[in-house]
Amino acid sequence: MSFTVVPVPRSRLNRSQLAVPGSSRKFIEKAMELAADIVMFDLEDAVAPDEKEQARATVIEAINGLDWGTRTLSVRINGLDTPWMYRDLIELAERAGDRLDLMMIPKVGTAADVYTADVLLTQIEAAKRRTRRIGLELLIESALGMQNVEAIAASSPRIEIAAHRAG
Repeated sequence: MSFTVVPVPRSRLNRSQLAVPGSSRKFIEKAMELAADIVMFDLEDAVAPDEKEQARATVIEAINGLDWGTRTLSVRINGLDTPWMYRDLIELAERAGDRLDLMMIPKVGTAADVYTADVLLTQIEAAKRRTRRIGLELLIESALGMQNVEAIAASSPRIEIAAHRAG
């Protein structure tokens, strides 16, 4: 018998998730009209490299300035292997306020990738006196990630799972 305690991940209702390019104010405003449990602002694949910084600012403005009701708000940041990830994580955590629910981290390959995000978020939340913890959604997109999937899954209590039904 093991004395290891594994916390049960938080579960959010996720019957539908709407991906919205972070660089398009038009699509962001349209997303407000559509019914989805989770609205995921994409700063990664949906945004051209020369639009990354402006898209980040647009998403922060949308999270803070628009009424999203009870929907869960998530942002897919750029991968850890890009020059945009650091500013994505820092600026969102510092400036998006308590309304930001989740960060989606793409191309997770090792538990250390998750640890990196977790440590930064923990420190920012303490410094900003954030009342709610930002959860993490992880994308496994490589053989390395599959090889390490069990360690990744156990790497942080921030990791959340999708619940596909109410209750």
